[in-house]
Amino acid sequence: MIVRSLHDIEATDHFVDWGNGTSHRLLTDKDGMGFSICRTIVRANTVSLLQYRNHLEACFCIGGEGEVEDMDGNVFPIRRGDMYVLDKHDKHLLRGGPDKDMILVSIFNPPLTGTERHKLDDPAGSTY
Repeated sequence: MIVRSLHDIEATDHFVDWGNGTSHRLLTDKDGMGFSICRTIVRANTVSLLQYRNHLEACFCIGGEGEVEDMDGNVFPIRRGDMYVLDKHDKHLLRGGPDKDMILVSIFNPPLTGTERHKLDDPAGSTY
């Protein structure tokens, strides 16, 4: 059985400040489950161009608000209780809300190692 807390993760390199938010990498590749689970904060008033070329990602919003925009310009508001899935390695814009951070539970397949970092200054978008 694996039991971890956010507090436990904050003392390790699996707590990542990725520039426009934070990620607690609660379950990673070394745990052998075949997927990873993260608690992700997207800071209010931030925009991140992202693409996961090596992972599929499902996100469930547990608090706050924000939005995700695909490369065709479709904007999807995300609020508590909403889910979005990047099932085709979709490049996307991720935005925190105007007044509130967005809090997500993110599931990656295959799993993250736990130490990946975004490079938000890349004009082509951050990938890993």
